[in-house]
Amino acid sequence: MEETRVSSLELFFDLVFVFTITQLTTVLVEHSDLIGLAAACVKLALIWWMYAGYSWLTNQIDVGDATHRAFLLAGMAGWLVLALAIPTAFDATGFTFGVAYLVIVIVHAGLFTDAQSDVSARSFLLIGRSNLLFAVAVVVAGAVGGPAQWVVWSAAAIGIWLVPALRAGGVFELEPAHFVERHGLVIIVALGESVVAIGIGASGLAVDPSLVGVAVLGLALVAGLWWTYFSDEEDVERAMREADHGERRRMALEGFSYAHYALLLGIVLIAAALKKATGHPFDPESTAAAIGLGAGVALFLAGEIGFRSALRIAGSRPHAYAALLAAATIPLGKVAAAAQIGALVAILLGLAVSRSQLRQEAPAPRPASPPAQPR
Repeated sequence: MEETRVSSLELFFDLVFVFTITQLTTVLVEHSDLIGLAAACVKLALIWWMYAGYSWLTNQIDVGDATHRAFLLAGMAGWLVLALAIPTAFDATGFTFGVAYLVIVIVHAGLFTDAQSDVSARSFLLIGRSNLLFAVAVVVAGAVGGPAQWVVWSAAAIGIWLVPALRAGGVFELEPAHFVERHGLVIIVALGESVVAIGIGASGLAVDPSLVGVAVLGLALVAGLWWTYFSDEEDVERAMREADHGERRRMALEGFSYAHYALLLGIVLIAAALKKATGHPFDPESTAAAIGLGAGVALFLAGEIGFRSALRIAGSRPHAYAALLAAATIPLGKVAAAAQIGALVAILLGLAVSRSQLRQEAPAPRPASPPAQPR
């Protein structure tokens, strides 16, 4: 398959993902309890599965084709409506969320049947059928509401992820460079929401030294997360390129779908906490905000460990130590928000230094093998 890069249409498509992350952050800010966290987890599981599916899709179709572009824009409209329904999806807008989700799934399935690779199109049939089944369940439960909606949506969120893992057959002829770049841009978009959260938290406040200091600290924290993820970009693409198509499918599913769920949930937790902490940097944080910062960074690092493990990239031990230290900063948040943010920045800086030293000590990587040939 000819090497491709991310198109401007895909970048445009990501604009709606910014909004979904913003809406999920709003859920956690307004409902900073276990119910709010559970709602965000279920919604993100449903959302990320299909958004990751669109990354697989644009890897397989010609996005320059006018018909494909038109249907992708229709899918984008579905994503926008779904995002509008996110904050009250378990109260008043569950049916709207469900219908939008069904539209997203139908557009995705219809376009995937026109994949450039016949092998990939055939392999998608099982996943496409299960996606449609769970989407219909989401619509019906959204219309019913109440406890039944919680049960069905939670089951759908679990089931939609389990089917591909339990039925491991099928081959997807993924193009590594595009696939890696596409998911990297999604992470950048999500991290951008954390920066926006800092700005929203500072809205209406005097731009004095304390506000400037905590804003810069918050930006440094987000930059640390960015550095952690993207410092392995060449290793990630090399691992995907050297794998055969069957192994690429496993790496894509475990590393880019499953592990990235943890990365994104961690970012959402961090964004919600930063939004609260920015306005009162030297006051004790709420318990929810302190947990959101510490556990959010720890979860992000755990996602990194899972991601590296799925792609068989060595050297994750520093991530594990950093994750434990990040979780240990939660009590510090009860002293002052700025103190916890500063500690997390120091932990990520230490991780970056440690990884740099390991990289210098490691042997040079062997030359990349030729791309795996389609079957």
